[in-house]
Amino acid sequence: MNLELANALIGAAFDYRHAHDLKPLTIAVIDAGGHLVALQREDGTSNLRSEIAQGKAKGAVALGMGSRAIYNRAQQQPYFVGAINALNKGSLVPVPGGVLIRRDGVLIGAIGITGDTSDNDEACAVAAIESQGLTAETG
Repeated sequence: MNLELANALIGAAFDYRHAHDLKPLTIAVIDAGGHLVALQREDGTSNLRSEIAQGKAKGAVALGMGSRAIYNRAQQQPYFVGAINALNKGSLVPVPGGVLIRRDGVLIGAIGITGDTSDNDEACAVAAIESQGLTAETG
């Protein structure tokens, strides 16, 4: 993951958002080590959205599964996800919108999107990833 790719992913997600008339978004792209590469927010987003976007993406990389899978796991094993969230200093966001990014099967990072419904956030992320010829993994 590099800045050029991260910005391309963000641009593609914003394009999808506008084409589908979704609410303003905040988007975080991280590398496979969980480090923030790029973060952008549209006008009209609330003040915690950058933390939410990063929490979705970082949780996905930390657990090796998209945040939809983390959400499902939280339903089945709430104590486990609660413990992981505590270890992550409370910044894990276990709802759809954090999607792993793979190139040729290799994890290169994740994108976290927030601002609309969690399902729409995830759809934006998947569309952005696939627009760059990469593989999206939601869970």
